[in-house]
Amino acid sequence: MPPTLVIYNPVAGRGRVQAQWPLVEEALRQAGLEFDAVATHAPLEAMKLATEAPQKYSAVVSVGGDGTTHEIVNGLMRASDEAETIATGIVPLGNGDDFVKIIPPETPIGSRPPDWRVAVQKIARGQTMLFDVGRIVGDYCRPDLGSGPHYFVNSMDIGFGAQAAQSFTSIPKYLKGMSAYLAAIFKTMIDYPDLHVRLQLDDQPPFDQRTTMTVVMNGRCFANGFWVCPDARADDGLFDLMVSENVGRLTILRLLPKLMKGTHIDEPIVHMHQARRVVIDSHQPLIVETDGEIPYLEAQHLELEILHKRLRVFV
Repeated sequence: MPPTLVIYNPVAGRGRVQAQWPLVEEALRQAGLEFDAVATHAPLEAMKLATEAPQKYSAVVSVGGDGTTHEIVNGLMRASDEAETIATGIVPLGNGDDFVKIIPPETPIGSRPPDWRVAVQKIARGQTMLFDVGRIVGDYCRPDLGSGPHYFVNSMDIGFGAQAAQSFTSIPKYLKGMSAYLAAIFKTMIDYPDLHVRLQLDDQPPFDQRTTMTVVMNGRCFANGFWVCPDARADDGLFDLMVSENVGRLTILRLLPKLMKGTHIDEPIVHMHQARRVVIDSHQPLIVETDGEIPYLEAQHLELEILHKRLRVFV
């Protein structure tokens, strides 16, 4: 049995994986990797494959975008019962590819993620390190995800970002990368939520916040090119949070270029925090985005915890 399972999602990157897969497969073989390859054809199939993978394989490689990686990480975390996972590699061919931007050497702010050929070289080299994983438990989770915790490796957010992630699904397929994300943002600006939430960070007293967007990050960047927590580290045992006050459309337009450069952190309407545990309560139903996916559509109570150095990743 080959030691590695390669899971590829043909529709990831709006068809980019399907177009590039023959080249990726050949590159993996030329790099000396022994592997079985399986294509996914339905949502959550990658999670199921990853859950079963440790019974037969010592590593799993994701070929796709953040959503494919997200499913694989959820499967591996379930398989390990939240202990250290088997190794995973990421060949980035998605729309955002945000998590790979924190794999050493880290992608400079404002840059695109490394070419997928670089990722293949890292996987073949076999060097790994451990990354943190976010754990989230909330009410009204999607039934198809089952009961129990949900996991994320890069980001979780409520408010404008989550609404934009939902809008992204209806953006025309010919738009890709940043142009697709900007289209989703401008669509969301027509009608975005004004949230009233209560936040608790670790053992500090809870506080009420009126917010347009609250983001809990393990990585530094989300939605392809928005560096919301530019100083975050994914192996320090801490979440980094960006909590914006409630803002209007003109302020959002003014902040967008700053978010793309990571220069927004001194804005008085933006509050940066760090915490190991975050609790969010709301009387309003919340759409929740994690790594580009939508696990909750009507959550009112969320508990997040950082799981320190649980995900083994090829670097």
